[in-house]
Amino acid sequence: MKGKKFSTEVIVMTGFMTALSIVLSKLVSINISFLRIGFGFLPIAVLAILYGPVIAAIGYGLADLIGAWLLPTGTFFPGFTVSAVLTGLIFGWILYKKEVTIARALLASALVCLIVNLLINTYWLTFIIGKGFKVLLASRAIKEVVAIPVMTLLIVLIDRYVLRHIKNKNIS
Repeated sequence: MKGKKFSTEVIVMTGFMTALSIVLSKLVSINISFLRIGFGFLPIAVLAILYGPVIAAIGYGLADLIGAWLLPTGTFFPGFTVSAVLTGLIFGWILYKKEVTIARALLASALVCLIVNLLINTYWLTFIIGKGFKVLLASRAIKEVVAIPVMTLLIVLIDRYVLRHIKNKNIS
C-alpha cells in the first residue's frame, strides 16, 4: 500500500468500513446493562489488515464519534473514543502486512479484549456508573474471555474468505 495512505480508495473504504462499524456496533449489538456484545470491530480489523494501524485507528475513532452523535445509547464519554483508537492501533500493529494466522488473530483479540475492553473500558465505566472497578471487572471478565475466541475466529474467517479474494483480484 506504499503511496496509497490517503488515496481516494483508502478514504472511500475507510468511510464504508466506518459506517459498517457503526451499524454493527449500534444496531446489531446486544446490550445488557453495562455489557455490550457487538461486531463493530470486524470492519476495523479489515481496515487494519488492508491499510494498517493509523487508518484503522482513524476509522474506529470516527465510528465511535459519529455513532455516539447519530445513535446515542447513553452519555457520550471521550474515554471510549480513546479505547476505539487503541483498538484500531492494536489490530493494525499485529495484522497489517502480515499473514493473518490464528496465533496473530488470537494475540490481537486477547490484547483488545483484556487490555482495552476489560481493563481500560471498565475503568471508564467507573466514572459513568459510579460502581467500583473490581465489581465491574468481575462481571465483565467472563464476557471478554468468551469474546476472545469468537473475535479470533471471525477475524481469521473474514481474512480467509473475504479479504483474500479482494487482495487476489486487486480490488484493494
